[in-house]
Amino acid sequence: MPPEPDCRRCRLGEGRTNLVLFSGDGDSKVALVGEAPGAQEDIRGIPFVGRAGKILDGLMAEAGLDRGRIMITNTVKCRPPGNRRPKADEMAACRPFLQEELKGKRFVLALGLSAAEDLLGKRMVMKDVCNRPMRADLGHGEITVMFTYHPSACIYRPAAKDVLRDALKAAASYL
Repeated sequence: MPPEPDCRRCRLGEGRTNLVLFSGDGDSKVALVGEAPGAQEDIRGIPFVGRAGKILDGLMAEAGLDRGRIMITNTVKCRPPGNRRPKADEMAACRPFLQEELKGKRFVLALGLSAAEDLLGKRMVMKDVCNRPMRADLGHGEITVMFTYHPSACIYRPAAKDVLRDALKAAASYL
């Protein structure tokens, strides 16, 4: 069940233009989970359509993934002001929606540390968990989860592209 169009479970609903729900195939066994919508996502109502989305699309193509065959979503459905990181209470407000979206998935790839920490509910260090698959219960039984860099990291760290591409190839192997 998605959030109501006038959702005000947290303060993020006050300044948003659109709810940004998942895109792609909701029945796919593979999901990519980002942190939060950015400006372009808020305008269009679709996750990963801005600069980071263009990077993600290019790397997905190289990895053999198609947006139409996987589900792409974020931990929160509204854009945080100034593109700041979502706060814990904001992620908690959206968690029931995320858990529902992830129902039936076999593989979840968290894009960025915020998404990874929200999925597992604990603090982590990316270098310790990056591209290492693990089993975790995200609310509907154990599935394989992997954590990697957010596509925006590739803007400032070109080497992150190779790491993210490898993670996307791992995701493709679950289709």
